[in-house]
Amino acid sequence: SVRDFFDYLPENNRTGVPERPTEDAWDRIEPSLDTLIPPSANQPYDMHELIRKTVDEGDFFEVQPTHAANVIIGFGRIEGRTVGIVANQPMVLAGVLDINSSKKAARFVRFCDAFDIPIVTFVDVPGFLPGTAQEYGGIIKHGAKLLFAYAEATVPKITIITRKAYGGAYDVMASKHLRGDLNYAWPTAEIAVMGAKGAVEIIFRGLSTEEQAVKTAEYEDRFANPFVAASKGFIDEVIYPHSTRKRIALGLRKLRNKALENPWKKHDNIPL
Repeated sequence: SVRDFFDYLPENNRTGVPERPTEDAWDRIEPSLDTLIPPSANQPYDMHELIRKTVDEGDFFEVQPTHAANVIIGFGRIEGRTVGIVANQPMVLAGVLDINSSKKAARFVRFCDAFDIPIVTFVDVPGFLPGTAQEYGGIIKHGAKLLFAYAEATVPKITIITRKAYGGAYDVMASKHLRGDLNYAWPTAEIAVMGAKGAVEIIFRGLSTEEQAVKTAEYEDRFANPFVAASKGFIDEVIYPHSTRKRIALGLRKLRNKALENPWKKHDNIPL
């Protein structure tokens, strides 16, 4: 209801987020998250489950649930304090970003930043939606809105990569490159330019099917894990799924007094 919605919001942009009493332990362990990711990379799972098992009392207020459902936005609480949540939804269009979901998420990130609400981002994104309809509709410009919103946001930003984080879509989902404060990955995370099969088909185009299968396996061994990205500093730490809530709570505590200002200017030039 509207009353629930307003309960998550501060009175104005200077008061700080409201704090509500909670009996949900900040370091609650959630073992079921260790088996959330299906064995097959092409199998979907419901990102709502991860969100509800992470926030206080499983209480999540989703905004615009029926519009561009391949991205989830809404409010929850960690240790009684409001956070904004942005998450890819593998159940809808495999969680890809398209024009509508980019605009939906970008506007939400800007809203959170305007009211000093920390942002938690859950990432499982195979890329931007291909096709001429998206190209003619201006996917580059609209995708840039989300990139711009995250880059300019000065609130605490914590990112959890659960599975796929490919190419430009990985970049715009609150990556370290967009001033993400704490970027974590589950052991199942894959941070790469693209999926193994697609990459091999481009790089080793002339090889037989059997040879391509060998190269695909090599690519997966090398890149279908978060450790290459972690070694380059793109990920702060690889964490156990069951400790996700605990790590987010600790991160928000560390970032509570975060002070960051963008360079002074008359105004920015957002990609409209």
